[in-house]
This record gives sequence, C-alpha cells and structure tokens, in this order.
Amino acid sequence: MNICPLCHGTELLAYHQDKKRDYHQCQTCQLVSVSPEFYLSAEAEKAEYDKHENYADDLGYQTFLNRTLEPLLGRVSPLAVGLDFGCGEGKALSLMAKARGYRIENYDLYYANNPEILARQYDFITLTEVIEHVSDAAGLLAQLDSLLKPKGILAVMTKRVQNQTAFASWHYKNDPTHINFYAEATFEWLAQHYGWRLEIIDKDVVFFYKEMQKVN
Repeated sequence: MNICPLCHGTELLAYHQDKKRDYHQCQTCQLVSVSPEFYLSAEAEKAEYDKHENYADDLGYQTFLNRTLEPLLGRVSPLAVGLDFGCGEGKALSLMAKARGYRIENYDLYYANNPEILARQYDFITLTEVIEHVSDAAGLLAQLDSLLKPKGILAVMTKRVQNQTAFASWHYKNDPTHINFYAEATFEWLAQHYGWRLEIIDKDVVFFYKEMQKVN
C-alpha cells in the first residue's frame, strides 16, 4: 500500500502514468508522488546532479534565483543569518546574498555535508529546487521547522502542480530525481499543519512565516 510521504495519508489515487513511472495524489494534502520503487540510488542521484552547472557567475542562473532571493532579502534584516538547504555544488545563492551584505550558510547532502550547520537555528531558510527531490517529505519539513527560529521565513522554490491535464505534458515530472510534486493546496496544508503563514510570491516561489505553534 502506498503511503503519502508528506502527511502519511493512505488514500492515494492514481494521477498519471507514463512510460517510466506511475504517479499518485494524496487525497489529504494533495501531494503528487511516485512510489519508492522509482527512487534512484544515492549514487545515481548524485550523478544526475553532477550534470548541473549552476554557478554564481551564470547570469541566467542568477536571474532564476533572484525570483526567490530578492523578495526574501526585502523581508529580512541585514543582520539576519540564513541557511541555504540543498545549496548545490556552486553555492550560488549564498554568494549572491554575500554580495548584497547578507550572510547565508550552506548545507547540501552531497556537496556541503557539514552536520554542525544543522546544529543551530536560522532567521530564514532557502530551499530552491530541492523539495521535489527529497523522498522523506515529512522528515524534511519537520527538520526545517526545527532549524527555523520563531518569526523566521522558509522560502521554497519549486514548480507547482496545476491539474492532471497540465501534468501529462509537464517537463518537470520527467527529471528522474523529481519524486514529490507540490500543489498550492499542498502548501496550504503545510501552513495549517505547522502553524505557518503562507505567502504566494511567484508561480514557483512561496514563503512560509513561522508565526504560531505547530498544530498536532
């Protein structure tokens, strides 16, 4: 039986099927996910990431990241300390922030695996094109909540599920490292679950504000 990796609900309905994978949607939190049988090994996953060339001196990549970074820096103090969770090999976002006088620490399972970075809390956390890769969605969000200071901001960038028709031709689902797909309704569920306030920033950017206590 499939279990939702985010809310652990058991009512998952078939959502889409292509030549490579089957996709199911949770009827509780609306997350669309693939079954564990389609997860890549750690070695195969890293091999896919090694193909990326996401570096801070790439102007196109800067423009892409600025859709998250610019509105975020407009909402935090220059004295705030942030964490880029899943920073990638190039650590681009932290370098872009540094050039503007902001400090962001870097953590990445494959490229900056420094456990001490996860031993303290942060005023804000960025998660740019990361959340769709992580199989243990519930564990990830609980970890991020614990890393975020009260009144902190969690900035998430990921393309959002719209509907089944759009999903069928959606290029985003074709990346084998993309295994969990979030809809706006999924983010609304997360906000309610954790007592966060949700702000929709862009077509693929949302901010969560840690304003209340988690709802059990």
